Amino acid sequence: MIDIPEIETDRLLLRGFQPGDLDAMTDMWAMPEVVRFIGGVPLTREQSWIRLMRHIGMWHIMGFGFWAIIEKGTGALVGEAGFHEMRRALTPSIENTMEAGWGLVPDAQGRGYANEALIAMLSWAAQNHRGKPITCIIDKDNEASIRLAQKHGFREFAMTKYAGADIKLFQRATA
Repeated sequence: MIDIPEIETDRLLLRGFQPGDLDAMTDMWAMPEVVRFIGGVPLTREQSWIRLMRHIGMWHIMGFGFWAIIEKGTGALVGEAGFHEMRRALTPSIENTMEAGWGLVPDAQGRGYANEALIAMLSWAAQNHRGKPITCIIDKDNEASIRLAQKHGFREFAMTKYAGADIKLFQRATA
């Protein structure tokens, strides 16, 4: 078993997901504002459980994964961020890359938390997966995430369809 690293920033703790995070995660992924650009359909408790198990398992198979974003001041789970390898049916393919992703509950949006989490996770990737390509997929209408990705060196390289949505594919210099 791998120990999932913890990363502290000024305001956040990025830590591995735990089974006890299910209720907060279910609440988060049931919010229309959270899923608006990520599939568009709120998740059920069962789907949130599968997502939570995927986040935990990814670390053990790939050596990277998603962190729960905990607001240090309140101890609340306010989002998730990290990397996965989803083997998505995309053209062009992004297999064998570290696909970056992030999402926050509405109350945590617009406060710089996603930026803070990306700084931490990209630094971790540079230290632990040097040379591995990093990509992300973003709905073409998600202007806030597109700006954030560009701020962190991601550059658009393709536009495609995934799960019925028009998405932009981004890549950045290797970790």
